[in-house]
Amino acid sequence: MWRPAAAAAVRRSAQIRRLLSSSAPAAGAGAAVPGPCIVHKRGTDILHDPWYNKDTAFPMTERDRLGLRGLLPPRVMSFEQQYERFINSFRSLENNTRGEPDSIVALAKWRILNRLHDRNETLYYRVLIDNIKDFAPIIYTPTVGLVCENYSGLFRRPRGMYFSAKDKGEMMSMIYNWPAEKVDMIVVTDGSRILGLGDLGVQGIGIPIGKLDVYVAAAGINPQKVLPIMLDVGTNNEKLLEDKLYLGLRQPRLEGEEYLSVVDEFMEAVHARWPKAVVQFEDFQMKWAFETLQRYRNRFCMFNDDVQGTAGVALAGLLGAVRAQGRPLEDFNKQKIVVVGAGSAGIGVLNMAKQAMLRMPGIHRSGEGHNQFWVLDKDGLITKDRQDLDPAVARFARGHGPDEIQDLHEGASLVEVVKKVKPHVLLGLSGVGGIFNEEVLKAMKESDSPRPAIFAMSNPTTKGTPDDVFKYVGENAVFASGSPFNNVSLGSGRTGYANQANNMYLFPGIGLGALLSGARHISDGMLQAAAECLASYITDDEIRKGILFPSVSSIRHITARVGAAVVRAAVAEELAEGRCDVGPRELSSMSESETVDYVARKMWYPIYSPLVSDK
Repeated sequence: MWRPAAAAAVRRSAQIRRLLSSSAPAAGAGAAVPGPCIVHKRGTDILHDPWYNKDTAFPMTERDRLGLRGLLPPRVMSFEQQYERFINSFRSLENNTRGEPDSIVALAKWRILNRLHDRNETLYYRVLIDNIKDFAPIIYTPTVGLVCENYSGLFRRPRGMYFSAKDKGEMMSMIYNWPAEKVDMIVVTDGSRILGLGDLGVQGIGIPIGKLDVYVAAAGINPQKVLPIMLDVGTNNEKLLEDKLYLGLRQPRLEGEEYLSVVDEFMEAVHARWPKAVVQFEDFQMKWAFETLQRYRNRFCMFNDDVQGTAGVALAGLLGAVRAQGRPLEDFNKQKIVVVGAGSAGIGVLNMAKQAMLRMPGIHRSGEGHNQFWVLDKDGLITKDRQDLDPAVARFARGHGPDEIQDLHEGASLVEVVKKVKPHVLLGLSGVGGIFNEEVLKAMKESDSPRPAIFAMSNPTTKGTPDDVFKYVGENAVFASGSPFNNVSLGSGRTGYANQANNMYLFPGIGLGALLSGARHISDGMLQAAAECLASYITDDEIRKGILFPSVSSIRHITARVGAAVVRAAVAEELAEGRCDVGPRELSSMSESETVDYVARKMWYPIYSPLVSDK
């Protein structure tokens, strides 16, 4: 179940590439002509609608049909010419901003992409899909953090929906203000814990917008059927409350039952209008991340990306680290893992890793007593001596007994823990910067692993760069981070790989698989299947080089595989109700390759359709 079949994986990847290539219609003679799209508007109303607008690509017959003649310059440009024109503008921006501060350049790039998004969605998503490796850091992490911090000043037009504490009792009717008849994917945040930036209130809407752009680019979700949502329950950020430009509620955050009643009403409203929509919770502070997950996961088709998505990506990396040591995956339960961060992401990783260990061949439930983790928070090492120990962390707290390392006390520092434990893996999931400093990394050089693994997974990443890791830990180190870095030249033609352990490898496939299977809810088994699929994507040759995660440029291929794994898990657990004309019986009769075919063919691809007005 766990051992990767490299040859089969290569064959499946080639098959998916062929399928996804076939979903991208070629230009020129012989290209398939898409069916017409009926529009209920004419003239400037079409030009102002980014879903229908083609800018200068409207052919003359369409201009006459839609009342556009004279409203556009006379030259008709092809899609390819428009595409090239935008890419040239983007490269020109890059040249003109050389030498400027990184934050200025990042926001300038975000603005030019955002303007295209506001004007022409078809061209925007085609550019995004074709250049996902270059543009993902702009529309997603790390630039999205900058966007959220400055969102009130950057705001130009609304995108998504806003449900506030002032809307209590009105949400069931408000949900019908959204113009789309059908919504498949929703990403919602309350802005309480945006990346490692803390409480950003209503400005956190940038996260759902960015995540859903990734859903479109990676999973082929139709952009007309996605909905970013902000739950504004106030903010405790005094700086925002005093900011004259702040666009959210100027009040402290709701707490307790008042808070939950707002989220309850929102979830009921969404389910009433779109009962089959998948809802992804994003960037909720720890107490609400766990509370809402347990409250809704068995009632609605939802998941929490910070808790479950991060855990799946981390698990794939941890399994890759075992393979990089040349050890069988069954030895995962022998790994010593130090985890920095006991928030929602940290606890999610610990829970999923523990479940994976218990699923290993030859491991029985009695293995529950074995604790291979050392968990630290802002107060140091967490032990059973900790007062007011959080129940979510308690099962991973170090205790007393023969298996414990002597002189490791409650609150011990990270350097102390690393020096005495000599862990195989150091995993960072804390929003605090500067943790993986020179002293810590030099201590990791004495790891009991021949290939020590350092995962700096928080965003924005401020825990340690790949240059520091390969310098202080050694050239045999394995590195991964939540945000993108360049690979490191180690000399003599050797490369230190800066793997990106980002949730975008998993959450698009989880959402797509849940949607296409018609899952009643998203189970641990479906999430585990997604993580296992990602872990098996990398070949043994790549693992030996220190490559743990695939290139982001392959994201559609990865998502097709992960989505298929989720569909098959939903069918196996009898959670699948099917979608449209493909019911649970048809899904259960599909082979693995047929499921991959089905998922790949359901991905939306941006292409101009002929427009016909009914006016």
